[in-house]
Amino acid sequence: MSVTLREATQADLEAVLVLYAEIESDPQDLLSPQQAQAIWAQFARYPSYRLWVACDATAAVVGSYALLIMHNLAHRGAPSAIVEDVVVAAHRQGQGIGRQMMAHAMECAREAGCYKLALSSNARRTGAHAFYESLGLVRHGVSFVMDIPR
Repeated sequence: MSVTLREATQADLEAVLVLYAEIESDPQDLLSPQQAQAIWAQFARYPSYRLWVACDATAAVVGSYALLIMHNLAHRGAPSAIVEDVVVAAHRQGQGIGRQMMAHAMECAREAGCYKLALSSNARRTGAHAFYESLGLVRHGVSFVMDIPR
């Protein structure tokens, strides 16, 4: 299935939140539409952070991902790309939408002169890991995380 990938607009936020509801294990981790609007307003302050949506032929949002192009002083100044919050609607998985979104992210990273594209994935999401590996991404290094109390 072919989708149209475009930069998300404020009008897409509710559809994106519906997608996130499919992958969050705790409903308390979901933002309200008002909270999402406030965070959306902050996106404009990031020079190279974009939320992308995949839309089907009916213009329905069926997938989304965020891409940050991060500038570096290391690596001879080459930027790196970080992909976050990759999600495809459960009823549309297995149709090539995620593959198209990741190809788009890789192309954006290439165009920006990035030396790498990285993403992290929850250890429980083994199906997602197999998907990422099928795209040529390899497990690299060790990630460390710390939950910051609010």
